[in-house]
Amino acid sequence: MSRSTPATLALTKAGVAFELHPYAYDPDAPRVGLQAAEALGWAPEQVFKTLMTQVDARPVCVIVPSDAEVSMKKLAAAHGAKSAQMMKPADAERLTGYKVGGVSPFGQRKTVPTYMDETAILFDQVLINGGQRGLLLSLDPQDAARAAGASLSDLTA
Repeated sequence: MSRSTPATLALTKAGVAFELHPYAYDPDAPRVGLQAAEALGWAPEQVFKTLMTQVDARPVCVIVPSDAEVSMKKLAAAHGAKSAQMMKPADAERLTGYKVGGVSPFGQRKTVPTYMDETAILFDQVLINGGQRGLLLSLDPQDAARAAGASLSDLTA
């Protein structure tokens, strides 16, 4: 496993402190984020998953707790749009440069609007994907939002 990904390079360039947390990725897990939280011994609400969506047919990155579901209605409202839906995996991979299961909000090929669930700021540290399957990063949630260019919003159902 490489310790250097576009995500870690982007965070380093931005001067954001982070710590690597590799784990045994299980592609067959029903919910990969929950599997990662369990593997690393972190609370699921502190482990955030990165999802690629389309809001009024435009790409948007969403960062939410691994134990929660995105409310498409709340996401659309946060973006001042009418509708939101999940992006097809192949489209997400092409847009971000990451494989599904390893999508990070940092260092994506193309910069897109990004939203982070506001619960992130309840923690001193959160875990977010580091740009490959089986690699999470712990970092300050305020630093994460800043580095991802994310707006904090209520995004979960």
